[in-house]
Amino acid sequence: MLKKFNWGHGVILALGSFIAFIMFMVLVFPNGQQNSELVSQSYYEDELQYQQVIDAKNNAEKLTEKPSYQQSTEGIKITFPATETVDNKAVHFELFRTDDANLDVKKELTLDNQNAILIPSKVLVKGSYTLKVKWQKDKKHYQVDYDVLWK
Repeated sequence: MLKKFNWGHGVILALGSFIAFIMFMVLVFPNGQQNSELVSQSYYEDELQYQQVIDAKNNAEKLTEKPSYQQSTEGIKITFPATETVDNKAVHFELFRTDDANLDVKKELTLDNQNAILIPSKVLVKGSYTLKVKWQKDKKHYQVDYDVLWK
């Protein structure tokens, strides 16, 4: 049997193996992939403005007290320190979901008398979020990011 095996048979065997490997990669491999979304639809424009985000995060790092968040059955409550004043009491937040852009939540809310805002639980779906809290104080931008696991 080995004497009848020549280089032509080897080429056919190699091409057949390669085609089988490619078909495996095309048909079987994508089934195990999870859904992943782009971070942004306008990636390049956002990248050009990212220096403002860096500056806002650096400004927030210099604060002695930062906003904190707490989870409850009502939702996620973001509380600002009593010493922190916010321009127009306006706080912008984004709940960014990496696996499904349809579950992102972006809104601007006004601080209440307790210097807090509440993100209601009805807009949240079980899973992992990145909470981005943005505000201004004395015309200076601030931003803090938290990883949130909503159960």
